Amino acid sequence: MAIARNDLDQNGLTIGVSPERFRAVAMPLLFDHLNAQCEGTIAVNRQARIVWINDKYAAKIGISDPRGVLGKEVEEVLPASRLREVMESGQPSMLDLMAFGEEHFVVTRIPLRDEDGTLVGALGFVLFDRARHLKPLMAKFSHLQSQLVATQNELAKARRARYTIAGFIGTSAVASEVKRQARRAAQLDATVLIRGETGTGKELLAQGIHNLSPRANGPFVAVNVAAIPETLVEAELFGTAPGAFTGADRKARIGKFEVANGGTLFLDEIGDLPLGLQAKMLRVLQEQEVEPLGSNQVKPLNVRVIAATHIDLEAKVAAGQFRDDLYYRLNVLALRVPPLRERASDIPELVEYLLDDVANRSGQPPMELTPDAVVLLCSQPWRGNVRELSNLLERVQLNTDGSQLEARHFLPLLGEQDASAPYPLPTPVAPPAFEPPVLEDAPLQRLADTIAQAERHALQHALYICKGNRRRAAIELGISRASLYSKLQQHGLSER
Repeated sequence: MAIARNDLDQNGLTIGVSPERFRAVAMPLLFDHLNAQCEGTIAVNRQARIVWINDKYAAKIGISDPRGVLGKEVEEVLPASRLREVMESGQPSMLDLMAFGEEHFVVTRIPLRDEDGTLVGALGFVLFDRARHLKPLMAKFSHLQSQLVATQNELAKARRARYTIAGFIGTSAVASEVKRQARRAAQLDATVLIRGETGTGKELLAQGIHNLSPRANGPFVAVNVAAIPETLVEAELFGTAPGAFTGADRKARIGKFEVANGGTLFLDEIGDLPLGLQAKMLRVLQEQEVEPLGSNQVKPLNVRVIAATHIDLEAKVAAGQFRDDLYYRLNVLALRVPPLRERASDIPELVEYLLDDVANRSGQPPMELTPDAVVLLCSQPWRGNVRELSNLLERVQLNTDGSQLEARHFLPLLGEQDASAPYPLPTPVAPPAFEPPVLEDAPLQRLADTIAQAERHALQHALYICKGNRRRAAIELGISRASLYSKLQQHGLSER
C-alpha cells in the first residue's frame, strides 16, 4: 500500500491518512532506506540467533554465504555484538562503537516488537564502517581508552607484591627458621596466620610468600582491618550491590575479596574484625564464594588469605570476642615472627641495609656506625621492632654531619643514658695466624678444603682489619655485600 500524491499537502505532510496506515507504509520504507544507506544490517530473534543478514554486511566481515550463519548465536559471528542486551532489555542503543578484529564499526541497535508490543527480536545497523566519519568522537574515545589503560597498568603495579622472603634481613637461627617456614608456606596453597609484634615485618613476609607461590602473577591486595570504620568493613571486604544502603553508589562496588581474585588477600590485624562479620568471613574462606552487601547472589572466588595479628587470639576466643571456628580456619599454617630483641645478632646487618635505604631516599651518601653505636643498638629492647629501628636511624642520619654515627648521636633520642656516660667498646679479636702447611710432613689435603681454609682466613682478617664493618670488608675483599653475607654464613661466621 502506497501513499497517494493527493494525500500529501504542499509541505509533504499527510492529509487524511490514519496513523496505522501511515505506520504500515512508512516503516518498510524507513527500513529499506536504512538498509540501502548503511554499511550493513543484521536481525536476530528472541534467542539472539541470526535470522537475517544482508549481503553487504556478510561481505564486510568475510562471510561468503550469508545463509551459512542463519540460526547461529550472534556472538559466534560478531563476538562484540550487544544485540542480545538490546533484545533482553528492550532498550535501543542508538550510537555505539563495535570492535571487529582491528576495525571499529559505528552501529545502532533497536528492538523489534510485534503489533501487541511483544519483543520479537532486534535489528543492528552499521552506520559507518570507518570511524573517520566520527573523527572528533573517536579522538575522545582513543584518549579515554589510553587513560584507562594507563590507570589499569598503574593499579596493577600498585597491587603487585614488592618484597621477597630474602628481604627479611637476618641470618640468626630464629630469622633463618622464619624464612624456612615462609618458603614452605609459599608452596602450600592454604590459609596462613602470621603472628608477631608491631613492626616485625609481617606484611613483608606475606608478600614474600605470595611472590614465591604459584599465585605470584596474580594481585596482592593488603587490607588493614583495624583501619576501616566498623560500619564499612563489610562493604570494603565483600562489596555492595547497587543502592545497597542509603548513600551507597547506584553502581555495584566490588570488595577486596573480588579485587584479589586469582591472587592473595592479606588481612592485617584480623583480630579487630567485628564479631558480627566473622561468620560471613568464615563462609567466604570455606566456600570460596562471596555475597555482596545487599545482594542475593553469590560470586565464586579463587583467593588465598594470609592473615596477621599482634594480639592474643586465643585470649579473644576464650573471652567470646573471636569465633573459635574462624580461628581454627585461619590457623592452618601458623608463622611466628620473632621480635627484634630475640634476634639482636641481626641488628648490624639490618642497620647496614636500613642506612643504605635511607641514603637512597635522601640522596645522601650512606653512613656507617661506629662499634660503640652498634653495641648500643644491640642492647635496646626495640618495642617497635624493625620499624622503630628504621625510624631512629633515619632521624639520626638526617640530623648528623659527617660519615659516621656514634653512640652519642643516638643517646638523646633513646633517652635512656647520658651522652657523657662511658659505653663499653667491643674488643676486637685477632684471627688466628695463617700458617701454610709444611708440605714435606703434612698429609695430602683436598684442594677444595685448602681453598675453603684460605677463604675463611681472608674473611676473618678483613673483618678484623675493618673492625667488624662489613661494608668496608666487602670493599677490601672486592666482593659485593650480598656475597660477603653468603660466605660468612657458609663459614659459620655470620653470628660473630
